[in-house]
Amino acid sequence: MDAERDEPIRQRLTRGEAKARTRALLLDAAARVFARKGFTGASVEEVAEAAGFSTGALYSNFDSKEALFLELLSHRQTDRITEAAQALNSHEVGTGEAAAELGRLLIDVADKDIDFAPLQAEFWLYAIRNPEVLDTLAAKLREPRRALEDVISTSLARQGAPAGVSPEAVATVVAALFQGLVRQRRIDPSSVSEALFGQALKWIFVGISASDVPAPDDGD
Repeated sequence: MDAERDEPIRQRLTRGEAKARTRALLLDAAARVFARKGFTGASVEEVAEAAGFSTGALYSNFDSKEALFLELLSHRQTDRITEAAQALNSHEVGTGEAAAELGRLLIDVADKDIDFAPLQAEFWLYAIRNPEVLDTLAAKLREPRRALEDVISTSLARQGAPAGVSPEAVATVVAALFQGLVRQRRIDPSSVSEALFGQALKWIFVGISASDVPAPDDGD
């Protein structure tokens, strides 16, 4: 097994480092197994075997198959938001450079990361049918979205947006726009060009600047 061949490496790691490495290997194996068999078709035994660990090692890191998938989903979302944040931090929102970078990010996700979008759709249906999982899904996705909110908040401040504009609300709209355009491009590639996502973001931010948003209610 892979884990047995890596035993000398694990012996040189601290306990915390070893645990982090084990989780990373399990997540990498989960991505491969879920992509091949789907969420419902994959088993924790297959994931553990693909990673070179026992099922017990998997359960010592993740409480369930749902928890494993949610961690994988959160990592993917965080990676995408980090890429978007780098584009927005390098180029002000509304500029052609920012729009171009964000457009390329969407196209990469839609055209190259072709296994994960169906998995997200499958897990969304699974969560809808299992309310206890749905609550956990919502909580897990708030984590990467907070990073997006920070970027949005900075962008709103740069352009002098009205005080009543909520970075949380804008981040929710931007995330939904991205996911929707990715799915639409998978269905009909010609309808979603590389420039469309960046252009749509410009429409949003121009609209925000032009709107007369009331200040938040202070309770009076």
